Amino acid sequence: MTDTSKTDSHGASSLDIALRHAVEGGLAATISDLCALVRIPSVSWAAFDRAHVRESADAVAALARSLGVFDSVEVKQAALPGSDHLGQPAVLATRAAKNGKPTVVLYAHHDVQPPGKDEEWQSNPYEPTVRGDRLYGRGAADDKAGVMAHIASIRAVIEATGTDFDLGLVLFIEGEEEFGSGSFTTFLDENHDALSGDVIVVADSNNWDIDTPALTIGLRGNVTFKLTVRTLSHASHSGMFGGAVPDAMIATIRLLATLHDEQGSVAVVGLTSHDQVTPAYSEGQLRLEAGLLEGVAAIGQGSILSRIWAQPSLTVTGIDAPSVDNASNTLSPAIRVQISLRVAPGQKAQEAYDAVEAHLISHAPFGAHLEFDDVDTGEPFLVDTSGWAVAEVRSAMADAWGVAPVDIGVGGSIPFIADLVRVFPSAQILVTGVEDPDSRAHSPNESLHLGVFKRAILSEALLLGRLNERTIVASNNFPD
Repeated sequence: MTDTSKTDSHGASSLDIALRHAVEGGLAATISDLCALVRIPSVSWAAFDRAHVRESADAVAALARSLGVFDSVEVKQAALPGSDHLGQPAVLATRAAKNGKPTVVLYAHHDVQPPGKDEEWQSNPYEPTVRGDRLYGRGAADDKAGVMAHIASIRAVIEATGTDFDLGLVLFIEGEEEFGSGSFTTFLDENHDALSGDVIVVADSNNWDIDTPALTIGLRGNVTFKLTVRTLSHASHSGMFGGAVPDAMIATIRLLATLHDEQGSVAVVGLTSHDQVTPAYSEGQLRLEAGLLEGVAAIGQGSILSRIWAQPSLTVTGIDAPSVDNASNTLSPAIRVQISLRVAPGQKAQEAYDAVEAHLISHAPFGAHLEFDDVDTGEPFLVDTSGWAVAEVRSAMADAWGVAPVDIGVGGSIPFIADLVRVFPSAQILVTGVEDPDSRAHSPNESLHLGVFKRAILSEALLLGRLNERTIVASNNFPD
């Protein structure tokens, strides 16, 4: 156990030094444990084997038990709302705080996206492979590295302080984040007391680059829905009726084209943007990271990062229509599309959906009939950066990385964070992560930069170690 009252000649406390040594000394074992998790194909989507998700949950629970500091470690499931069916298994481990210390809830998820096409991977997606400074594999970054960052940071605290520390801990590792967190709200309701904490660390976001940490302070919300456009009661011969009868394909094309203006900005009245200062980010960097082809222009207006973080976006992510190989001289009676809307922070997801639905109805060409179904919404989120926990995590990141963190927004969505805020309004939310712009989460050749991983673990270990030395004043929830 370390005497945490001492400092070295550079001002670093003995605790910080001990935590740094513990993280470095345990890194090989941490990477080995991460590789074992990556080998489990824990895809939570309905079409995949649920047994693998259970195997992954059991493996995470075993890691939590091996720490020897939790009062309880359970694999639990909650029902999907309005159904008797259970969601995917999650791991919940709890340790009560002592002597007025805060309780920190550590969130990550152990489920992963489907691998996609094997031929697009340079190595087996479920056989973790190191190439250069990166570990490749499905879930290597999103989010089994987040799981292991929590485990490894607790290990470091144990090595530095012993097992009899006073900090309260809750480890909550979800099993269906990649499939919409269907049972999340039920799980929160059923385990409310166990999940209560002063600080919630969500390790499922990005860093600015491999040398610079980031704290995510804004997330866009999301709306997805299916739209069916109908113009005919049945298919008709395009030669006999074409020119007088509008087919559903041309009606759909014309309708979808109204969603954006000539610059590619969303052209839907009622969608709002968030006024946000963004760091410098060039179009060249956008081209490199997004894979924009030569000659293809970026779309939208305003700074590039404001378009990604603080403005709405609309994407057609799928279409059911006759394939080219099966095309015939036929007027299509109906076309179905999947639409994805990203909602800027500050706007309610339902309000945003209502605006898009109203736009589509008012712009339906030729009197086409529209049907909307499978609407799913997730709220955007803005972090209150005035809390003491934000200052603590920024300090920990700066010390671990050697450079101050950047405050970022994220164009993607983590809708369950809004649920956490709703259920635990007094908790401070810290959205951190182990990814970098080259991690390619959800894509073939997903990877984790091992240097980023090490620094992310150290950041969290420093945060936990320092919070263990703080006392929460009940009247205002502020540390001494």
